[in-house]
Amino acid sequence: MRAIDAGLLICHECHQLNPSGQPACSRCGGRLHSRRPNSLARTWALLLTSMILYIPANLLPIMTVNSLGRGAPATIMGGVLELIHLGMLPIAAVVFIASILVPSFKLVGLALLLYSVQRHQPMSAQQRILMYRFIEWIGRWSMLDIFVIAILVALVNFGSLASIEAGAGAAAFASVVILTMLAALTFDPRLIWDNTEIHHD
Repeated sequence: MRAIDAGLLICHECHQLNPSGQPACSRCGGRLHSRRPNSLARTWALLLTSMILYIPANLLPIMTVNSLGRGAPATIMGGVLELIHLGMLPIAAVVFIASILVPSFKLVGLALLLYSVQRHQPMSAQQRILMYRFIEWIGRWSMLDIFVIAILVALVNFGSLASIEAGAGAAAFASVVILTMLAALTFDPRLIWDNTEIHHD
């Protein structure tokens, strides 16, 4: 049974349970809502913005790998191929997973989750909650690629022998990561269990 069916509302500020008849939380005084106001709209806005930014994140150079005085700006896939060429296979695998697989899964997964909830598609609540928890779980690894690039820029600096510089694509990619993390936070998972209508009060 859901808390709302038992006549209870949870405060979004302090998580105190309150009777559904009162407008404010008895503990902190925060305004009570059965669901986060405009949760779907806010999540869609953040998700669509991150999808738009994901294009320049892949097209713009994310880093420049200089070896023996030569080098050219590389996109994410170009950087992966360059790292493979330099024999840095583990780092290339980390960059590929963190930059391509994880963001793509988060974008597609969130879009499918939002669509299934909003359009009441025939996906069970258990499937939706598993997808949401997995998206939350991989979210903690979203900044791994940015950390890898930052470490490479700091460590691989041997003058004309070898050096790595961050590119404009790294900023766009970091924006995508932050926006997808915010999208996961603004989504109200309780909407997964609502089978009839979305509450907006």
